[in-house]
This record gives sequence, C-alpha cells and structure tokens, in this order.
Amino acid sequence: MKCALITGITGQDGSHLAEFLLEKGYRVVGMARRASVDHHERIAHIFDRIEVLQGDLLDQSSLISVLEAAAPDEVYNLAAMSFVPASWEQPVLTGEFTGLGVTRILEAIRKVNPAIRFYQASSSEMFGKVSESPQNEKTPFWPRSPYGVAKVYGHLLTVNYRESYGMHNSSGILFNHEGPRRGVEFVTRKISNGVARIKLGLQDKLGLGNLEARRDWGYAGDYVRAMWMMLQQDEPGDFVIATGAQHSVREFCEIAFGHVDLDYREHVEQNPSFLRPAEVDTLLGDASKARSVLGWKPEVSFQGLVEMMVEADLELQQRLLHARGGSG
Repeated sequence: MKCALITGITGQDGSHLAEFLLEKGYRVVGMARRASVDHHERIAHIFDRIEVLQGDLLDQSSLISVLEAAAPDEVYNLAAMSFVPASWEQPVLTGEFTGLGVTRILEAIRKVNPAIRFYQASSSEMFGKVSESPQNEKTPFWPRSPYGVAKVYGHLLTVNYRESYGMHNSSGILFNHEGPRRGVEFVTRKISNGVARIKLGLQDKLGLGNLEARRDWGYAGDYVRAMWMMLQQDEPGDFVIATGAQHSVREFCEIAFGHVDLDYREHVEQNPSFLRPAEVDTLLGDASKARSVLGWKPEVSFQGLVEMMVEADLELQQRLLHARGGSG
C-alpha cells in the first residue's frame, strides 16, 4: 500500500486529494498544525480512514518527525497562507509559510528520504501582471502580491532541489479552482453564499470588489487528479493546470444569481475596500502540456461549477435556518 502525506489536509484541496487517494487505495496521512479549535469539518466524513499528525511548516524538527513517523512514498505540499488579500496584512508570515515553508519541507525530505516524490502547489498568482496570454510553463513570473512572490520562491526552490539533488519534485501551477469547500472569504464562495442568503431573505446586498477581474476557474475536485498524475510520471516536471476558458467576476455573479431567478444588478454593490493594492486583472491558462503528458483534462464546466456552489450553499443555509428554528 502506497502512503501519501498531505500538508494542508484540512483545506479545500487537501480534503479532495485525501478522498481521491483513499479511492486509489493509499494510506493517507495528513499534517495539521496544533490548534485550540478543531478545523476538521472538510475531512470529518473521512476522518476515521486517515491519520493526522501534528506538524508545522514553521518548525523544521516537526517536519522531520512527521516524515519519519509516516514514511510516505509521496508528499503533497498544499499548506500555505492561501488567501491573497491577507498576504498584504501579514506579508512576513506569508513568506514564512508559503515561501520558506517549502525550504523546510524539502530539506526534511532530503535528510529523511530523498526518494520521496514531492508535489508543490504553485499558483497562477505567480504570473500576476501577465506578459502574454494565455500563460504556460514558460511564461515569465510577475507576481502582484506578497502571496504571489512567496509562491514564486517556493516554486523555484522546488525546481532547484530537483536539479541540485535529483529529487522527484513536481510543481502544479494551478489556476483558480473552486467548489463548495472553498472558504467564504474567497470571492467565488462569497458570491454563492451571498446568493443563497439573499434568496432565503437573510440579506439583501452583496459587497464585492473588482467585477471586471477575469479568471480561469475550474473545479477543485478535477485539479487534485492532476496533482496525483504528476507524481506517477517517470520524470518530474512543472505543469499548468487550467481550463483554458476565462470569465469575469461579473459573469460569475450573473450565473449564480440567475440560477435562483434573481438579477445580480439588484443586489451586488461594488465596495472599494475589497480592491487589492495591486490588482491582477486577467489570468488564462494553457494546460496543453498537462493534456499531452499527463492525459489530464477538466470535467466540470464553469456553469456547472457555479451552480454546484450555489446549490451547496442553499442547502447549507437552509440547514442553518432549520437548526435555529427558522423556516426556509
């Protein structure tokens, strides 16, 4: 039985990947930071089928201990300070987790067992102020946030350890990928959650930032398949994972509100406080390498993704209403 260690297992991607690997017959070990509050809601349904060890990307010795205890064949590094706007408020901590955290885990792997196959969660935010469109594995990086800068560091270090030590390190340059497990602070989930609450009469307006920002959005469940595919290759490499289609925040609103027979223009308000100091206006990925080398392609459409998220939030808000003794 193969063993996989997932850092960030309690997050959106970590929970999807854990499910996927369990279906593949893996022994799945998650690494989570010690916290006084339990954040296991995304993995509650599989908690009895996985192991969770305490470790921290800020603490080198804990990473070595986790690797020795788990003895994994594969490590998927999905842990990061992943909310881009927060990276301006906590730039140093973002650098520690998202940048230097990669150094610590690569060093731990090199010392414990350099034959472990390593996946690094890179990001389309590394492209930032894009110099060409669509973006592929050779597009220059021009990050526009402390998060994007830290991701570039982690990405290039993963390449450096691969070239310096012959380690099987692969990076997935993932474009935006969403789903019902996305945190409500992210714009896509903020919209689907807002739509559900407005439809049920729990609020009337939804404040958003730049409605014209354009992204290449896919479904998180599709994207974790690509992570696994990378580590099954004989040769490691870097792969853009994207749908190749682009949509604006405004289009997302239009479909989400339209799904419940509402007009977004009657409910969405632009709020300047949600604008980024340096905006990334447009991202569009070219995943042709992933298609040809990995045989990967997305299965859920943009409209299907938006409607899936709205349906999930309607169900969640209705459950919360019933739990409070309301109606809906």
